[in-house]
Amino acid sequence: MIRVSVQPAPIELGVEVAALEERGAGGVATFTGVVRGDDGVTELMLEHYPGMTEAALVGIAEAALARWDLMGVTIVHRVGPMVPGDRIVFVGTAASHRREALESCAYLIDRLKTDAPFWKREKLGSESRWVDARGSDADAAGRWE
Repeated sequence: MIRVSVQPAPIELGVEVAALEERGAGGVATFTGVVRGDDGVTELMLEHYPGMTEAALVGIAEAALARWDLMGVTIVHRVGPMVPGDRIVFVGTAASHRREALESCAYLIDRLKTDAPFWKREKLGSESRWVDARGSDADAAGRWE
């Protein structure tokens, strides 16, 4: 089971985790990313390419299913304006055993950071700036090659 959602609505952690737990797995691993207020950031605007973004996320989930014996994969990513403290992404996996759940969850967030077409713009007071890709994200994704 793959569930992918790209949405402006807040992420409901309880709903997402419960859906994974219902798969009957022995282990559920999750990652939740939260908007940081580093450097005085007051807003994060996340844009995406509809259709292409969802397809990229499904592709990442399918790659995880091919690599690990998973009972479920969930990726929920927000778009639109968010403020520090808002949840921006949820990744969850369900597997018979913890190792597969944990490894696949790490894989998914590492690949998502480099393979999904999202664009971030930070607002700092009256100024704004685009967020460049980080070399550390590419390094993290590269470890799964």
